[in-house]
Amino acid sequence: MQLDLPRGNRFALRSATLPSVLAPEGTGAAKDGLCAADLVISDGRIEAVLRAGSAPADIDGVDLEDRMVWPCFTDMHTHIDKGHIWDRQPNPNGDFDGALTAVRADREANWHAKDVETRMDFSLRCAYAHGTSLLRTHIDSLAPQHRISFEVFSDMRTRWSDRIKLQAVALFPIDAIDDEDYFSDLVNVVAAHGGLLGGVTYPMPDLDSRLDRLFQAASGKGLDVDLHVDETQDASVLTLAAIADAKLRNGFEGAVTVGHCCSLARQDEDTAAATIAKVKQAGLSVVSLPMCNMYLQDRHSGRTPRSRGITLLHELMAADIPVAVASDNTRDPFYAYGDLDMVEVFREAVRIAHLDHPLDTAAKLVTRVPADILQEPGAGRIAEGRAADLVLFNARTWSEFLSRPQADRIVMRNGMGIDRRLPDYRELDPLMRG
Repeated sequence: MQLDLPRGNRFALRSATLPSVLAPEGTGAAKDGLCAADLVISDGRIEAVLRAGSAPADIDGVDLEDRMVWPCFTDMHTHIDKGHIWDRQPNPNGDFDGALTAVRADREANWHAKDVETRMDFSLRCAYAHGTSLLRTHIDSLAPQHRISFEVFSDMRTRWSDRIKLQAVALFPIDAIDDEDYFSDLVNVVAAHGGLLGGVTYPMPDLDSRLDRLFQAASGKGLDVDLHVDETQDASVLTLAAIADAKLRNGFEGAVTVGHCCSLARQDEDTAAATIAKVKQAGLSVVSLPMCNMYLQDRHSGRTPRSRGITLLHELMAADIPVAVASDNTRDPFYAYGDLDMVEVFREAVRIAHLDHPLDTAAKLVTRVPADILQEPGAGRIAEGRAADLVLFNARTWSEFLSRPQADRIVMRNGMGIDRRLPDYRELDPLMRG
């Protein structure tokens, strides 16, 4: 995009097009979920959001000619600890079991601190260049990896604090709770590093008691919870309802997020409705990972997939449950592709889940809703007083926005354009040699 941003401390972005759901009320009349506005930027912050054509004429500015302006993105479910290992540990079958096996082998062979640090930093540089300012990653946390990776994460959080706010969740199979020494150590490590408790739930004996121990441990340390749930097309698997019951049964007051929830889409209407009602009652938030789930779910050699592999986004939103979409895995055995680009995630989610016609509120799924879920309620919005962390696109309409990758976007942080050059994959070559 050929556009020269003003260099002064105070300037105007004139004739911008904003997603109405991300703009202050009363900004201007909305059409197709978009509204026209002028933005006044002062000392790196948004001084004013005005009706189009009303910015003071005596200040420097640039005419955006109806180009879209978004706030920076929130990517609330990623795996930057395992990202970019595909070249040394691929998943030839492309299925879930193959991914588990491949990641386990790579973790045990290669995940020393420097390896994890290098790949995390590479991932964050990609996310930053694409316009993400808030990111939550799950961290593989079977012993001894939990101590290695959480130490690296804490360093990354400090090093990146002025560019991307980072959160981390411990990821482990729920039955690992049975090892009391391990689980106690894990909880202490997570608490020491300001993380969240997570886990993977699946049908098993004593699931309820294990969930109780998880919520009690989280409550005792004041930790929130973010779980991988029902990532399968098997309709007999529905631990989502058990999680909602456990949160209620334990009177857990922290925030609980559930990711994937694929098998919910395989239920009959009555079961799905009853489960969604429980999710609502328990106050859970849901994040869908459409690209990774489309890749993994219903994959069988020589057979066309019949199922999209995503959860019931429309029904969950209709029940007023907070719902977001996110990147998930990047160039690892769970997903061979991706670049931590939330524009790609949004574009694919709209297409896969039919979030269009009308496309009036979908933009909040990658901005304000995940920011609220991550308890950063000021993020993901264009509002007076907020940092001028913005993404400018050449597109003027939804059709233009969704029809191209928007690779020529401009990312502004604190009112200034950043260097958007992406890191070169060749940087990772030394790691790929083992």
